[in-house]
Amino acid sequence: MPRTVKIVHIKPGNLQEHGFFCYKSKRDSPGHRQKTTWVSEGFSHGLTIKILCENGRQLGFIEYVPGEFTWRAVRAPDYLVIHCLWVIGSGKGNGYGSRLISESVKDARRSGKSGVAMVTSSKTWLAGSPLLLANGFEVVDRAPPCFKLLVKRFGDVRPPSFPSNWVQRQAAFGPGLTIVRSSQCPYIEATVQMALQTAKERGLNPRVVELTSSRQARTISPTAYGVFAIVYDGELLTYHPLGKKNLVQLLDEHEHKAAAYR
Repeated sequence: MPRTVKIVHIKPGNLQEHGFFCYKSKRDSPGHRQKTTWVSEGFSHGLTIKILCENGRQLGFIEYVPGEFTWRAVRAPDYLVIHCLWVIGSGKGNGYGSRLISESVKDARRSGKSGVAMVTSSKTWLAGSPLLLANGFEVVDRAPPCFKLLVKRFGDVRPPSFPSNWVQRQAAFGPGLTIVRSSQCPYIEATVQMALQTAKERGLNPRVVELTSSRQARTISPTAYGVFAIVYDGELLTYHPLGKKNLVQLLDEHEHKAAAYR
């Protein structure tokens, strides 16, 4: 069967029909509803979501926004910033990731931007660097624990950058367990509820800090990911959603480390 590849640009008029790629089977979940609201509000700030379909089946997507409204903790005025880039297993090996990246590059040139930037991770959750490097991006900055800032610049222009005050940002959340969250990712809600229950079982009294604007994500987030983190006694436990077993292990490690210093 010949392949018919189409890229669908998600807009207010077709959001309900096509969704935003993630959580397609859980449209009634709180996480999906929160993300839908977040996307609807983001359109007014230039949020762009494009979904790649092969023979009518969604196989990948890209989400990006002007740097002035990015939810990643980066300084990127005059750039488009890619939040998410994902091609599922059956779609890999066909150049679909590069095709989605090219959509952001074309839009950046069309709108007079200085280039396109993306935060990557050498660990889990965010995309890695190889695909971007293969598409003409370069590494321009790094942030702990595992982040790189990659950019495709249009000419000799100033690159975007990470903040440098990560220790201070994490310490600002003070003692105890703090969950920093937003609605940018639909997987966050389930992780927050799991983390709250796990903390309760351990006799902890966690607090939740809701990031309600992109400015907050850029200026107070404890990691470059921007939209989610768990901080314990001012130290980062995780920057991404995770399962209960992994969270319990991180809590144990932190508490054993803290006990050793008493």
